[in-house]
Amino acid sequence: MTDRPVFHTASSAPVSESLQRLTHFARDLGSLTALPLAAARILSELSEITRHDQGALYIVDREHHQYRRQASIGTSYVGHDCAAISADHPLIHRLAESDDLCSPLHPLHDDSAGPEPSGQPWSISLALPLKNRSQLAAFVLFPRNSGVDQIDPAQAEWLHALTQIAANAVDALLVHDDLAQSQTLMRRTDRLRSLEIIAGGFAHEIRNPLTSIKTFIQLAPERKNDTEFIRDFSRIVLEDVYRIERLIQEILDYARYMEPKLTEEDLNEIAASCLYFIEVKAESRRIKIEKELASGLPRVMLDRQQIKQVLLNLLLNAMDAMGEHGGSLRVRTSRFAGPDGSPWVHAEVEDTGHGISLANLEHIFDPFFTTKHASDEREGTGLGLTIAHQIIQEHRGTLNVTSTEGVGTTFFIDLPAVS
Repeated sequence: MTDRPVFHTASSAPVSESLQRLTHFARDLGSLTALPLAAARILSELSEITRHDQGALYIVDREHHQYRRQASIGTSYVGHDCAAISADHPLIHRLAESDDLCSPLHPLHDDSAGPEPSGQPWSISLALPLKNRSQLAAFVLFPRNSGVDQIDPAQAEWLHALTQIAANAVDALLVHDDLAQSQTLMRRTDRLRSLEIIAGGFAHEIRNPLTSIKTFIQLAPERKNDTEFIRDFSRIVLEDVYRIERLIQEILDYARYMEPKLTEEDLNEIAASCLYFIEVKAESRRIKIEKELASGLPRVMLDRQQIKQVLLNLLLNAMDAMGEHGGSLRVRTSRFAGPDGSPWVHAEVEDTGHGISLANLEHIFDPFFTTKHASDEREGTGLGLTIAHQIIQEHRGTLNVTSTEGVGTTFFIDLPAVS
């Protein structure tokens, strides 16, 4: 519909006040990152300008081909029984085709969109389409008898400016939400793809332990009086059972959707805690621990237990790489500015172990890939670094590695800090 409403003449606010209000409105919307909050702010501003005390704001839900109510004011606003309106509703078509304020828009009724109160046709005083790039992103409905039914020309121009700012903000938030959903879907898809690899790796990894357990069960009845056989084979079988348990637990840890429970933390304090945990073991292996923890490091929003898991994994791997011959284990932290100037924290775990070949380095984060074929405590399962890499990704950070054979290996963690 293209007919303008009939306007009354009214005094307008000074230009400077109008521009100031526009600026304040745009700044408020620019600071909001959630659609419901933006919807409430938009509806509040528009209802005040139009002098309506009842109304509702609907935002497009493309996935379900409808417009969903995101904010409302008043106790009996228009369409209070309509939580959503089908995108095929005649009202939506009229708003999508209009480049102007729409008033009045009645009668309109479609049972598929949900009934009006008492099943009556739509009774609308004013409809404000919020369009961006010729697409109807949202709209506001004000019912009759909720305020003034006519708007003066100055207010009409004012509403055009406000609705365009609002449309731009809503569109930007919709794009942001779509991107976030796409990223979540991609992470889940990557995890499922990795689980396919894990399934094959798990079958391979448990074959040997199951063979030894099966052999023991088959031989035990015949050699039940051979105490040395029973003692030695029982120890081997128990180790194999523990290995299977570790594999199952690490697979469950990886398969679980590990959305971090974020709290504001000091990365230096977490690193120091992890180093304290390994000090005795490092000393017994003649490994010298060096700490270079930067002062004034900005705090980070992170899941404390998950980051401890990452650091401990890297520290224990470093000690395994140096074996019983000793060496140096250095942990550094620092701060740096990201491309947009935002603060980030950087952590390094460096060892003087045997290093990793270039051929192996490109697979270091692959599931079930390991260079630890045997150790005095356990074989490597090949999932520790995969899980660590996943955790850092979930924190919107990066985990990288460099290594030189015969010289050592360094892992680098970068995490966004609190501004």
